[in-house]
Amino acid sequence: MDSILEWITAYQEYIYIVVLMVFLGIEVIGRVPSVLHTPLMSGANAIHGVVIIGAIIVMGKAASYNYLAIILGFLAVILGTLNVVGGFVVTDRMLEMFSHRKQAKK
Repeated sequence: MDSILEWITAYQEYIYIVVLMVFLGIEVIGRVPSVLHTPLMSGANAIHGVVIIGAIIVMGKAASYNYLAIILGFLAVILGTLNVVGGFVVTDRMLEMFSHRKQAKK
């Protein structure tokens, strides 16, 4: 318990910043109209490619005996790839929905 309190005391400023970022993110996302949620989320998922590049760099610099770094990097690459592909699938689905509406009106 003492080690947890020491860790919190040592990183108190970072914890404040994270808490403020959470509140700011909730406030910003809460004010975005629901029509724009899907394009924003699909774009954010596509930007997730940065995670993939970072994970590849971490895996490349990890020592061969550091299995934890290699496994976490591998999981980050897999999950980041799924997120990027999901973002493109959602965008494609969204664009497909708009094209059907135009055809139905004609």
